[in-house]
Amino acid sequence: MKVLVTGGAGFIGSHTTDLLVERGYDVTILDNLDPQVHGSNAKVPPWTQALIHQKKIRFLRGDVRDRGLMTPLVDEVDAVIHLAAAVGVGQSMYQPHYYIDVNLSGTALLLDLLANEKHHVQKLIVASSMSIYGEGSYQCARCGKIQAGVSRSLDQLKGRDWEPKCPRCSNSLEAIPTDESKVIESSSIYAISKRVQEEMVLMMGKTYSIPSFALRYFNVYGPRQSLSNPYTGVAAIFLSRILNGNRPMIFEDGNQSRDFIHVRDIARANLACLESKQSGQYALNVGCGHRISVNQIAEILIRKLDPKLSSEVVFKFREGDIRHCYSDPSAIARLLGYKPEMNFESGLDDLIDWCRAEQASDKVGQSYDELAARGLVR
Repeated sequence: MKVLVTGGAGFIGSHTTDLLVERGYDVTILDNLDPQVHGSNAKVPPWTQALIHQKKIRFLRGDVRDRGLMTPLVDEVDAVIHLAAAVGVGQSMYQPHYYIDVNLSGTALLLDLLANEKHHVQKLIVASSMSIYGEGSYQCARCGKIQAGVSRSLDQLKGRDWEPKCPRCSNSLEAIPTDESKVIESSSIYAISKRVQEEMVLMMGKTYSIPSFALRYFNVYGPRQSLSNPYTGVAAIFLSRILNGNRPMIFEDGNQSRDFIHVRDIARANLACLESKQSGQYALNVGCGHRISVNQIAEILIRKLDPKLSSEVVFKFREGDIRHCYSDPSAIARLLGYKPEMNFESGLDDLIDWCRAEQASDKVGQSYDELAARGLVR
């Protein structure tokens, strides 16, 4: 089977490509080598370069919005794993045109080719995101399960009252696992772009009878994550700070929680979809189903790397951030028999081992100033 991986030289794309090559697939990857991800020199990363040198993949540098480039690529493959995207909740709030253009125009072009050009595509997989949910699911002792309407007002956040309240009775809430039935209430431009992207893919997949999967990745971490991109995952951002002798900067009070999944488990989920015999269209969570607070992540990394440091909790909030969201991963387990394999501490050790040989440029202060200058940090 011939597979096109867009964004194939990136964090998730490169691990997915490795797994495809191991399984004997004929792989073409397309990547624009975005300087924010790949550095100012924007060179092909060594892991991709090794596969090119060994003639195990074909690499093309280019943009998913380039019709002339995309048309022959789509024509010659049997499946597309569409990972190319602009990624970053905070940055999307002051670069809305760029995020919408890259994430939606690129996807629209791909779907236009599937609708109007000759092709043999039998499977379509797109990277969605847990960010589309907005706040996760909650339980109220009085009102029961709350799947919609949970938010935090500006006055509440300005008063440093961080935890959401029940939208029905204003009582305290307990975070519970979020499944795919949760009402989608996106709270950033990035999240909106991913929500629309997955809806486009699933609708067009249904229209043209192409089995399609939108995978709602939760918080991905692991080797090859950019250590110089201040809009990447929190584990990599904290590592970049610590490796440069700086304190991890934590917004709110640090007790906000997420669900962290290792990048190789994400790659395995992509492969599970590719090899699935399912013929429909599916939106599926890809997470571990465990809550970990931002404070806990910082504490673990400091303990492992530089116990003399401490976290810097700023007690400020960013527009677009949510308080709690962790996955109920049972749907993908039922449908595909997929379960993540890497536990969090082992996964962090894997990330740390990789980081020791990398150059980490700490740009957190720069990104903070960019957000603050636009009133997106308060």
